[in-house]
Amino acid sequence: MAIANRKERQKEELKASILEAARTLFIERGYEETSIRNIAERIEYSPTTIYLYFKDKDDIFYALHREGFVLLNQYFRSLQEVEDPFERLKAITKAYIRFALENREYYDLMFISRSPMSALEDSDNEKWEEGDRAFAALTTTIHQCLERGYFKGMDPQVLSFTCWSMVHGICALEIRGRCKVVPDELLDGLSNRVGMMIVDMLERMHGKKPV
Repeated sequence: MAIANRKERQKEELKASILEAARTLFIERGYEETSIRNIAERIEYSPTTIYLYFKDKDDIFYALHREGFVLLNQYFRSLQEVEDPFERLKAITKAYIRFALENREYYDLMFISRSPMSALEDSDNEKWEEGDRAFAALTTTIHQCLERGYFKGMDPQVLSFTCWSMVHGICALEIRGRCKVVPDELLDGLSNRVGMMIVDMLERMHGKKPV
């Protein structure tokens, strides 16, 4: 039993090494310029070894996405205890920005680099559970806001996508270093300040603050 456990642990460690090497290379070179051979060379194994764990490069990219969403959901988990959905929505906004800034490489792969849609079409990956769970944290909260009288007359799906895209925009710009148009004295903590402004806009939309 001990030998079996050790072999299983070694397999998991090698799989983790493959993903770590791939994540680094995808960031350094980009998805298109990274090959299975590049990943194998980085961990000093043969390409054949990679194929024992992943069927192709897209499958590796999908696995990295899943790791990222598992981590994102950890940021959201405690927020489900916030009873008022509007307060929870504000907390989700702040948690999302914190996740992005604390996990820049994962965020880049998850939301900026090419999406692994072909992996999702594979029958072995019928449901992207972690990704669905993350977006459901937002959409469920928006629906509950509407049920309690917030954002009257607004479409919940459109509002959910609008909230996400606003927060994503500032995170993507900061992570890719596209905030140079902002004066230097404002750059420190810029994403968090923008997040607070988005929260303020949501409160004005609901009528909790004067326009």
